[in-house]
Amino acid sequence: MKHSYLILIALITLCVGCNPSTNSQKSKENNIVIGVSMLSMQNEFIVNINDEMQKKAQELGAELIIVDAERSSLKQIEQIESFIAQKVDVIILNPCEYEASSPAVAKALAANIPIVNVNSATKIAPTAFVGSNDLESGRIAMKFIAEQLGGKGNIVMIQGLNGQAAQLQREQGAKEILKEYPELKLIAQQTAEWDRSKSMDLMQNWIQSYGTKINAVFAHNDEMGLGAIKALQDAGMKDKVVVVSIDAIADALQAVKKGDLDATVFQDAKKQGAGAIETAVKIAQGQKVEKELMIPFQLVTKASIKAYLK
Repeated sequence: MKHSYLILIALITLCVGCNPSTNSQKSKENNIVIGVSMLSMQNEFIVNINDEMQKKAQELGAELIIVDAERSSLKQIEQIESFIAQKVDVIILNPCEYEASSPAVAKALAANIPIVNVNSATKIAPTAFVGSNDLESGRIAMKFIAEQLGGKGNIVMIQGLNGQAAQLQREQGAKEILKEYPELKLIAQQTAEWDRSKSMDLMQNWIQSYGTKINAVFAHNDEMGLGAIKALQDAGMKDKVVVVSIDAIADALQAVKKGDLDATVFQDAKKQGAGAIETAVKIAQGQKVEKELMIPFQLVTKASIKAYLK
C-alpha cells in the first residue's frame, strides 16, 4: 500500500512538471506574434505575397495570425481592432483602400503596436512600408503601349478597385505618360475591381460601343488583362489590339509566352512578402528598419519572358 502511494505521488509530480498548458504559454511568450490582414485571398498576386510571408515567418520563428478582409475596409478595421485586443507584437496590413483603411493604421499606432503596410499604401503613414511604386508601373505600361502604337491611337483603361492605392497610382502614372503623347486618346476607363470575369464583361461592352476604334487596353492587373483578352479573342479582335497589364502572375507569363498578352509589368510578390516579415520581426526586436522598402517593377515581353518563367 505504501509502495503504491509513493508511485502515485511520483506520477502526480511528473505530470505537474510537464504541464502542457504551461509549456505552451511559455513558448507563446517567446514567439513574435504578427497579426496579418490581407486585402483578398481570391486574388492570385495577394495569395503569392501571403505564401511568401508564411515561408519567411517559419524561417524566422515568428507566429502569424492571418485574416482575409475580403476587400472590405470596414472589415479590415475590425480585424486590426481584434489584433490590438490580442496584443500582437506587430501588425502587417495589406490595405483594401488608400483612405478607408487608414483608420486601421491610426488605431494600431494609437495602441503603440507597430504596423507595416505591404504592397499598398494608406493615407496615414504606417511604421514602415514594403512594396513597389505603383506610379512607376503605370508609366512603364503606358510607355510600352505608346511605343507599340507609334504614339497614336485609342486606349481603354480597366481600373482596379476604386480608392485603392494601386488603382489611384497606376492610373496617375499612366496619365502622366499620356500627356506626352497628344495623339493617344483615352476613350474609356472603368473599374473591374481586379476581377477577371468582371473585366471580360466590361471589355465586351466596350467592344459593342467602340468596336475597331480600340487600339490598346491597359489593365491595372493581370487578372483583368486576361479577362480583356478573352473578350477580344471571342470578338476576333485580339490580333489588332495591344494589351498590357501588371503583376506577372503565372497565367499572365504564359499568355506573354504565347503572344496573347503583349506585356506584363513584373511586381515581385516574393520580395514584398519576405520583406514585410523581415521588417516586422526587426521592429519587434527593436532593430532599426527602413521607413520604405521599395522593390522596382520590370517590363516583361516575349523577348524577355525566359528570365521570369520557372
